[in-house]
Amino acid sequence: MCGRARCTLRTDDISRACHRTGGPIRSLNMDRFRPLFNASPGSDLPVVRRDDESDGGGVVLQCMKWGLIPSFTGKSEKPNYFKMFNARSESMSEKASFRRLVPKRRCLVAVEGFYEWKKDGSRKQPYYIHFKDGQPLVFAALYDSWENPEGELLYTFTILTTSSSPALEWLHDRMPVILGDKERIDMWLNDSSSSKYDNVLKPYEAPDLVWYPVTPAMGKLSFDGPDCIKEIQLKTDGNNLISKFFSAKETKKEPSDSQEKTSCNTSVKPEPSQNLEEHKRDEDHVASSCSIRDNKSEDNLAKCSPTASTCRTKRDREGFSSESEIGVNDDSKISSSSKIRKKVSLKTGFENKSTLFSYFGRK
Repeated sequence: MCGRARCTLRTDDISRACHRTGGPIRSLNMDRFRPLFNASPGSDLPVVRRDDESDGGGVVLQCMKWGLIPSFTGKSEKPNYFKMFNARSESMSEKASFRRLVPKRRCLVAVEGFYEWKKDGSRKQPYYIHFKDGQPLVFAALYDSWENPEGELLYTFTILTTSSSPALEWLHDRMPVILGDKERIDMWLNDSSSSKYDNVLKPYEAPDLVWYPVTPAMGKLSFDGPDCIKEIQLKTDGNNLISKFFSAKETKKEPSDSQEKTSCNTSVKPEPSQNLEEHKRDEDHVASSCSIRDNKSEDNLAKCSPTASTCRTKRDREGFSSESEIGVNDDSKISSSSKIRKKVSLKTGFENKSTLFSYFGRK
């Protein structure tokens, strides 16, 4: 139900919102009014009521305290403004505190908007509800007067509520009675026929009533100022810090040390790494050695071939060891070394063949 409201209106804004610009308006206790963004029960707010002392349709713009204190309250009792700050319109004619006020103590309360809390488990999120064009809302209300122990006459009021409109049922099951046009305002303020009240005390269903979430700090009575009506962005499951943490780790995966080593090792082939000229000299040396030693018989070829194979195998091991160090320590040298290996491999195969051909040719 309506327990917080914003009222920062000027005097002429209030009279205009209540369509009371054509007749005399008398002010009473308006020096007590202070604009509030977070008005709560116990606050002094402007109220428009009929002027019983005037002849004709005069009204009074009077500052009263929000939260009804019935006139029959004992003088020794401490006033509790939170006890009756709202009154259910459906049962106002049944309760003694309100029934006696309906005939002659009806009034209007003008505000820029009101707040309502949405319950989500133990959490409550406040929303600010207002007209889209920023015009004031006019509530139906009842007022009474009570004399305190000091002999001061204290005027208080309560705001009438009704069932919530279909558009606001998700937020709360009750809402204040909003008088949306001059006809309803006149009917509530001036008409003495109670049979017509049923047409007035209904949920406001026009689409110009809008809302948005505001800071939970609204729950503090001392919190006030423009920040009360500042719209906030609600956190969703996709925006919370935990989900962001995990999604960030998934998108920024980097290869582990073992993966880097495996990648480097697999890129190195067990081939000779010496330069072309050194390899050629070695092959020529082996071939010539074999040729000199084996001119006497073909049987010596079997002795020479294992020796050449042994020499090449030894160089292969050394080349592989040096290439492994290069692959791990300096990635930039791998590509150039690979090009050299390819050239060496091609020329080595050709020279091997030419050496054997030359051997058999000399034979």
